Amino acid sequence: MPSGLVALALGGFGIGLTEFLIAGLLPQVASSFAVSEAAAGWLISGYALSVAIGAIALTAATARLPRKGILVGLMALFVIGNLLSALAPSYPVMLLGRIVAALCHGSFFGIGSLVASSLVAPEKKSRAVAVMFAGLTVANVLGVPFGALVGERWGWRAAFWAVTAIGVLALAGIVALVPGWAGQARSPTVTGRSDSIPPSGLRAQFRAFRSWQVWLTLTATALSYGGMFGAFSYIAYTFTEVGGFSSTDVAWLLMVYGVGLVVGNLVGGRAADRDRDRALVLALLGLAITLAVFGLLAGSATASVILVFLMGLSGFASVPGMITRVTDFAHGAALAASANVSASNLGNALGAWLGGLAITAGLGYTAPLYVGAGIVLISVIVMVVAAHQARSPAQQTDHGM
Repeated sequence: MPSGLVALALGGFGIGLTEFLIAGLLPQVASSFAVSEAAAGWLISGYALSVAIGAIALTAATARLPRKGILVGLMALFVIGNLLSALAPSYPVMLLGRIVAALCHGSFFGIGSLVASSLVAPEKKSRAVAVMFAGLTVANVLGVPFGALVGERWGWRAAFWAVTAIGVLALAGIVALVPGWAGQARSPTVTGRSDSIPPSGLRAQFRAFRSWQVWLTLTATALSYGGMFGAFSYIAYTFTEVGGFSSTDVAWLLMVYGVGLVVGNLVGGRAADRDRDRALVLALLGLAITLAVFGLLAGSATASVILVFLMGLSGFASVPGMITRVTDFAHGAALAASANVSASNLGNALGAWLGGLAITAGLGYTAPLYVGAGIVLISVIVMVVAAHQARSPAQQTDHGM
């Protein structure tokens, strides 16, 4: 794997840290600025909303620029946002810093996945995307405990200074290690395809959304994330109220889930390079089954540990393949890659909302698991339809296969 992927993974790690670490710092931040817990919560929800908006807006605004230059600019934005948070004299400035840092999130992973794919041979592109996303999955494991540990020893500002430093290192790595025009055009000798030069310009970017396969893949992405994170949003209650775990056990159980994400991401990338659509269908089906079985066996402590690991593994095994699938059918349009990130965040919101409705209706703390299984099962159907249509002669001709 090229060294440029290390820089991209480091950038993903930094972005993942700034997203997750705030959860372990909210009490300190709320106390520091004398705001309520609900107001402090906007540092999380405001970040998520900015990710969904920034993924589309920044990618559209930079459609004609070289991709390496965009990545450098996005990491600079990330550094500025976290620097604002570290120095924030008031809560509004802190919130502004979170929003600025979040704006780069979706575009970085969208455009970065295209750059990562362009750095390797076509048969390794899903693995390359998996390497880039490895930074995000590791951050998921370490983010909350990292924030809590650093915040307890040196104060919450120290955590944001650390993330700022990681952002500076990632920025330097992208400048030094990512080839100057990586992702902007591929050599026909590498891909052997006429569609190897991605579209530039906003109109050409939007033209990619004429593909029915792009919409099917985005729908499957939203539903798969919605099912997994709809269940994950309430998993702490499932552990404590159903599984009999103590509240102090939740932290290490979440780390088990995070390890599953790391493994699933890497395994899924390799499987997608062999037979992408088959790998996606199996990963989604595995997630649906895992969530349903988890609902049935949530009262068993041993089963809960195994199933939360499998939940992370099967949940993230589809991510590299979904990204390369949507960008392939969009002929490399960066806007489609960023739309995939927005779709995942919209799915997160939908899943959490539906899971909450199930609990409010009095169905118990295993209900989000069953709701998640149902949502993911719909994504399996969508993916089967997409795979079947992609094998038709008309689709293969249109896709350049």
